[in-house]
Amino acid sequence: MHMRVKKIRLLRRLSRRRFLRNLVRGEQGVQLAELAIVLPIFLLLFAATAEFGRFFYSYSTLAKASRAGARYLMSAPIDGSDDTKAKKLVVYGNEAGTGSALITDFQTTNVNITRTTVGPDAHTVKVTITGFKYKPLFDLGKMLKTPALSLNVDLTPSVTMRVLPSI
Repeated sequence: MHMRVKKIRLLRRLSRRRFLRNLVRGEQGVQLAELAIVLPIFLLLFAATAEFGRFFYSYSTLAKASRAGARYLMSAPIDGSDDTKAKKLVVYGNEAGTGSALITDFQTTNVNITRTTVGPDAHTVKVTITGFKYKPLFDLGKMLKTPALSLNVDLTPSVTMRVLPSI
């Protein structure tokens, strides 16, 4: 074989090796691959954080509302004549029951008031929220078709306070 042909073949082999070496060691497109791996994890963490925030807001709003209702009933007559006003106070934030509910799908039927007599002049009132289901935006149980992972749970805060004696 002619020397010149050997030299051309050698140069082509070296060129192919150099190309493969650069292809293996090159970093073009690595950022896109890393983004494809990390982005779903970040989105899941963001959704979980937002959902936990909504859940905590809903629970604390219900707990504060039931506390306000119990405080209202502390000084109300023991006969239960102000129970409907107290329920409206818990649900709407005012005794008249005007405006929208503090939380979507929250109704006066979700508020239970229980009065107990502890002693001759000692009474307690308990305001309990029952039957209220938290509705998540990102329901993991529905997405994965696994009801055990669902965040569609009952929120049942309750407050018990001692009733002030009548003067």
